[in-house]
Amino acid sequence: MLGPLPLSEGKSLSPARLGFLRQSGPRTASPGDAPVTRVAPKTWKPGKQSWTMTQQPLRGVTSLRFNQDQSCFCCAMETGVRIYNVEPLMEKGHLDHEQVGSMGLVEMLHRSNLLALVGGGSSPKFSEISAVLIWDDAREGKDSKDKLVLEFTFTKPVLAVRMRHDKIVIVLRNRIYVYSFPDNPRKLFEFDTRDNPKGLCDLCPSLEKQLLVFPGHKCGSLQLVDLASTKPGTSSAPFTINAHQSDVACVSLNQPGTVVASASQKGTLIRLFDTQSKEKLVELRRGTDPATLYCINFSHDSSFLCASSDKGTVHIFALKDTRLNRRSALARVGKVGPMIGQYVDSQWSLASFTVPAESACICAFGRNTSKNVNSVIAICVDGTFHKYVFTPDGNCNREAFDVYLDICDDDDF
Repeated sequence: MLGPLPLSEGKSLSPARLGFLRQSGPRTASPGDAPVTRVAPKTWKPGKQSWTMTQQPLRGVTSLRFNQDQSCFCCAMETGVRIYNVEPLMEKGHLDHEQVGSMGLVEMLHRSNLLALVGGGSSPKFSEISAVLIWDDAREGKDSKDKLVLEFTFTKPVLAVRMRHDKIVIVLRNRIYVYSFPDNPRKLFEFDTRDNPKGLCDLCPSLEKQLLVFPGHKCGSLQLVDLASTKPGTSSAPFTINAHQSDVACVSLNQPGTVVASASQKGTLIRLFDTQSKEKLVELRRGTDPATLYCINFSHDSSFLCASSDKGTVHIFALKDTRLNRRSALARVGKVGPMIGQYVDSQWSLASFTVPAESACICAFGRNTSKNVNSVIAICVDGTFHKYVFTPDGNCNREAFDVYLDICDDDDF
C-alpha cells in the first residue's frame, strides 16, 4: 500500500484499489500542455467522433478493445460500457448510460478496477472527445462522478489510449503523449507523428520492456521508442523502420515486445520486424485483393499471429515454424518471372475462418486446450462472439458462438 504523496497542487483523492496490481495512492494535478485535473461534469458540445473500426455502429457498439493479456475485452457503446471475461465468456461488469453517457473509447488496465474512458456517440455525459477520464470502480461514492478520479484534457480529439502498469499513452491525430500512471501522473514524453487519423499505436505490457510503436514521419514507416532508456523531454523517436510503401494501417507488438507486426493501407501483406535489430523477419500474405485490416494479434508465446479485415476473414499464420504456412502452387514450379516472384515467395495463412463481412471485429488467441490444438477468438461489433480451434495441419473448426450483448452481468466488476 502506497502512502500519501506530497501535494503541490490539486486536491487529494481517495486511494484506489487496483485489482490484481494492488497499487493505490492519492492523485494530484500536474502541469503541462495536456493538464491532468480533477473531474467535474461538463456541458457536452457536439463534435465529430472518429470510430475505432466502423462508421456505422451495430447494436450501439462504437469500439472494442482487448485488455493487455487478451483475457478480457471492453465494449464502448451508445448505452455506456460493458466489460467481459473471454474464457469462459461472461459479463464482469457494466457502466450504464445514466452513469457515463455514450462512450467512444474504453481501455482497461489489465483486470483492475481502473478504466480509461473517452466520450463519444450521440450523448456523452461528462466531456467532449478531447478528454480522457479515469474511472476507479473500487472508489466509494453514490454519484458516478465520485468514481472519476483523473481527467487528461486536450485541445484536439483523443483517438486512442493505451495503458500499462506504470504509464498511460494518449494518441491524438498528430501527437502522442506519455504520462506516468496511476500515481501522481506527470507528462514524461511528447512525440510528433505523421497524420494518424486512426490513432495507431501499441504499447508493450511487459515488465521487462517499455516499448512504444507508432507511425513515423515518413510514409509507411514505424517509430520505436524504448520508454525506459529514452530521456524525458525527447521529441522524436530514435529508431525508424521503413515497413511499407503506403501508409501504415495496423500495428501490433508481441507480449515481450521483441517483434512488431504491421500492415499498410493496401492490406495484402503483413510484415514482421525484430524490434532490436530492426530487420525484417518474415512477410505474410493475407490475400491479393486490397483490404482494411482491423486487428493484428500475436499468440501469448508468439508462435502464431492472427489478423482480421473487412473481407470478413480471420487469418491465422505460423511464426515459430513458418513451414506450416501455405505457399503458392507456383512455388513448386521453380524459377518464375520477376513480376510474380514476390507473390510466389509469399507465405499464406495456415488456417482461416469467416465472420460477418459487414461487421468489424477484433481477434486474439485463446487458452491452449492441448499441445497441438490452439484457439482464436473473434469479437464483432454486431455483438457476436466466435471461437475457432485449429491444428498445425491447418484444420480449423468452430467451437463456440454466442451473442455477448445478450449475456447478463455475472459478477461485480
